[in-house]
Amino acid sequence: MLPAPCYVFSDAHLGVAPADAERALLGFLRALQHDAGSLVVNGDLFDFWFEWRSVMPRRGYRVLAALADLRERGVPVLYVAGNHDCWGGEIIREDVGIEFHVGPWVGSLGGWRARVEHGDGLRPIEDRPYRALRRVLRHPWSVRAFRTLHPDLASRVALGSSHTSRTMRPGDGGRGLRAVALMTLAAEPDLELVVYGHSHVRALERSPGGGVYANPGAWLQEPTYLRVDPQGVGLWRWNDLRGEGERFDRLERRAEEVGGDARELVGRVRDDEPARPEPLP
Repeated sequence: MLPAPCYVFSDAHLGVAPADAERALLGFLRALQHDAGSLVVNGDLFDFWFEWRSVMPRRGYRVLAALADLRERGVPVLYVAGNHDCWGGEIIREDVGIEFHVGPWVGSLGGWRARVEHGDGLRPIEDRPYRALRRVLRHPWSVRAFRTLHPDLASRVALGSSHTSRTMRPGDGGRGLRAVALMTLAAEPDLELVVYGHSHVRALERSPGGGVYANPGAWLQEPTYLRVDPQGVGLWRWNDLRGEGERFDRLERRAEEVGGDARELVGRVRDDEPARPEPLP
């Protein structure tokens, strides 16, 4: 269970992200120490991540330290692997101390019955070649062979292929993942919320059946994130100069979808909730 308020961001691609994007992410994570109930990193935190027995990529280490600080303060952190950072996990789990999860995660997120997945390989037809390649790249033999390379050489090779992957993202404006999310919500009526990343296209939409599809977009391009609590899901942008978030959009949870205890919490939070900044134009 990930307590509310739960914050979600995705696709920072540290290692190729500009310095101000990493600086803003650090400010955001430090601010969460005082507000977050939990945090989800929904894949591609790094443009390349791999763990050797005694070596790890040096880029982005300050963000890992900030995540470790969050965990030490008692904030649960879930890291869902993306297509750029799915290799490894031991350092993240044991040294950073956060949960590293490969594949879809299903559970309670901010009071919602949710499914969280990075989003790579989900489109049924368009992603078929990638799914075949992914099985090869993630095979234990492939990982073992890559580990025999010197880290400097391995990183150069991996960052070259990462650049190709990042620049060859689907040009469908996020429509493919949106269709998959809506189909998932229709097929699993118990789900209330589906969260993807990967497309680099932010989204917040209610399905015909009442469930919600949300995508925080790519921190690499713009510091946007989700804030999920029992009464709704908001799409926000982090303003590093002001040290606070500014809300783009929000979907309120329908009253008939809230259980008794949660309904009482919704009323209490709405009564006590401070005024929010106006939505951006």
